[in-house]
Amino acid sequence: MAEDAPHGPSSRQLDPKKVDAIVEATLRTTPADSTHWSTRTMAKAHGVSHATVQRIWDAHGLQPHRVETFKLSKDKRFVEKLTDVVGVYLNPPDKAVVLCVDEKTQVQALDRTQPGLPMKKGRCGTMTHDYRRNGTTCLFAAMNLLEGKVIGSCYPRHRNTEFLKFLRKINREVPQKLAIHLILDNYGTHGHPNVKMWLEKHPRFALHFTPTSSSWLNLVERWFGEITRKRIRRGVFKSVPELVAAIEEYILLYNENPKPFVWTKKAEDIAKKVARCKAVTETVH
Repeated sequence: MAEDAPHGPSSRQLDPKKVDAIVEATLRTTPADSTHWSTRTMAKAHGVSHATVQRIWDAHGLQPHRVETFKLSKDKRFVEKLTDVVGVYLNPPDKAVVLCVDEKTQVQALDRTQPGLPMKKGRCGTMTHDYRRNGTTCLFAAMNLLEGKVIGSCYPRHRNTEFLKFLRKINREVPQKLAIHLILDNYGTHGHPNVKMWLEKHPRFALHFTPTSSSWLNLVERWFGEITRKRIRRGVFKSVPELVAAIEEYILLYNENPKPFVWTKKAEDIAKKVARCKAVTETVH
C-alpha cells in the first residue's frame, strides 16, 4: 500500500532562504500571543507544514518549547572560592576527611488525602494530587567526599543552634586523628559568631565556602537529589516523626553501599565557561 504524501514540502525540498527565515524567526522573534513558537504557529506564519518545521528545528537543534534555568554568581571572590573548593575535590588533603555539608530545609511530611492504587500491568501506580501537611523537618547532611558515606541528622529548625549540634555530631563521629575540611555555602548560620567561637576551640575543622549562587559546586546537593527522588517525593507520612524515621532509615541503608560522586572538572575550565556565559548575557541584554 502506498504511503500518504506528506502535507507540504520537506525541509530538503524547501528553498534554503525559507529554511533560514524559519530558523531566524525561531531564534529572534516570538508570536504576538505567546512567549515562544510552536511547530503549528511557525508553520502557519511561513506557509509550510508543522512536520516541516519540526524537521528544520531538529536539523538545527532548536527546541523553543524548552527552557533551562540558571543563575550566574555575582560573588566578587568567585574565582578564589571556586579554585579553593575544586582544589580540595581534586587533591584532598592528607590525614584528613573532606565533608560536603548542607541543609535541606522545610522537608514536608505529606499525607495523601486518599489511598492510591498500586501499579499493575498496563497501569502505573496512582497518588492523589492533593495532600495534608503534617509539619516539616530540616535535614542536615555531611557527605564524605572519598567514601560517599553520609552523616545526617534532622532538627525542627535551621539556626546556628542546630548547626552547632550537627558540628558536634561530626566531631564525635570522625576519628580524632583526622583533620576535617567542610565544603559549605554562604548561609548566615555557617558564619554565626557562636559557630566561629566553637570552631576556634576545635582547630581540626577547616571551612571552604562555595561562591554565592553556586549550590551546584557542593556535591552533597547530588545526594539530596537522590534521597528526594527515592524516598521523600512519593512518600506518605502521617507525622514528622514518621518522616524523620524514613530519612534515618534511608541514610542507614545508603551507608551500607555508598557511592561517592566523583568531581572531574578543573577550576580554570569552569571559570572560562562562566566568563563566556557572562559575556553572552551582557551582550544580549
